[in-house]
Amino acid sequence: MNVMVVGGGGREHAIIKAIRKNPEVKDIYALPGNGGIAQDAICVNVDAEDLDGVVEFVRGHKEVIDFAVIAPDDPLCMGMVDAVEAEGIPCFGPNKDAAIIEGSKAFSKDLMKRYDIPTAEFETFTDMDDALEYVQTCKIPVVVKASGLAKGKGVLICETREDAVQAVKTIMEDKVFGASGDTVVIEEFLEGPEVTVLSFTDGKVLIPMISSMDHKRAGDGDTGLNTGGMGVVAPNPYYTEEIAQQCEEEIFLPTMIAMNKEGRTFKGCLYFGLMLTEDGPKVIEYNCRFGDPEAQVVLPLLDSDLLDIMKHVHDGTLEDADVRFARDEATCCVVMATEGYPGKYGKGFDIYIPDDIKDHVYVAGADLAEDGHLLSNGGRVLGVTERGKDIREAIDKAYESVSKIKFDHGFYRHDIGQRALKAL
Repeated sequence: MNVMVVGGGGREHAIIKAIRKNPEVKDIYALPGNGGIAQDAICVNVDAEDLDGVVEFVRGHKEVIDFAVIAPDDPLCMGMVDAVEAEGIPCFGPNKDAAIIEGSKAFSKDLMKRYDIPTAEFETFTDMDDALEYVQTCKIPVVVKASGLAKGKGVLICETREDAVQAVKTIMEDKVFGASGDTVVIEEFLEGPEVTVLSFTDGKVLIPMISSMDHKRAGDGDTGLNTGGMGVVAPNPYYTEEIAQQCEEEIFLPTMIAMNKEGRTFKGCLYFGLMLTEDGPKVIEYNCRFGDPEAQVVLPLLDSDLLDIMKHVHDGTLEDADVRFARDEATCCVVMATEGYPGKYGKGFDIYIPDDIKDHVYVAGADLAEDGHLLSNGGRVLGVTERGKDIREAIDKAYESVSKIKFDHGFYRHDIGQRALKAL
């Protein structure tokens, strides 16, 4: 069996490594992949957001591709699942109608409001003057969001009214996020521990995966600029069995049912970004795919076959799937990034990974040198993940592996998982 995976980051590397465990899998095609993924798949030089290019590749390889996984948000929201399935190739991932749950924050917030799914209070604006008038009287601090996709950067937390005014102008007037900022969502600032819960769903059954705790700031002690994620641990100790039950009843299943009622049945990985507030769990955001780097800690704890689960999701038979996680163990992923990230950074720096830990390293941004070692080609470059009997052991093992890697001009946080240990 041959599989096509669209995407080229650490998340896709984690998916590919998990799929590779299926004994029936022969070849995996990664579009475009990267230098690290090239050691586990056949990389094809087609950009993940090149819809026509992906379809052209599929048309030329129909006889060898049996299943496809569309992993990143942009291709999902542009309708790549629809396009690939129109060529006769079954896909894991939501169609365009369902992917709107991430593609439009205005849609998802309205969905939660209409179906009584707990979330922050909010208002939506398409006119900048109306938005500016609103931030003169709303509660402060406040959160200003570009409604569309913005590579995870379209959320601005505003501590003052001046910050809020500037945020609205930055998004709607300066268009720093392009058309994604034509509509803004201005919402209540929530406080409490954050939790991410990924879930498999076929629109009839929803199976939550193990919870996780991300670390967004670039520096130790949660200092510095926000990033795409500098590390993550699983499970999240704040996410108790009682809270999990509450989320399933008040958030997870109601969301699945709401999407069905909207005629937008969601089949794939539905991501719940949650805030555990004093008033109970509330949704911060939905994503229509595996999180990055959350996938790098959740999938290593999956003790059953990922590809088999994905096929059941596509077929609408998730209730028959074998979905087992090592719920008595833990994982820690430490991200190694290039100096300067998330600002300006260089490329082409040497990376050497010892053979004994290569299976535990997910490559997000690197090219392959002629002699087989890696050269950095991105901000977040590596995700080093280890599994342990508990969070402390997973953290210790992850940092031990990080210490073995030579990455010129690389850096990483030294405190991934410390908040989780304090919570315990």
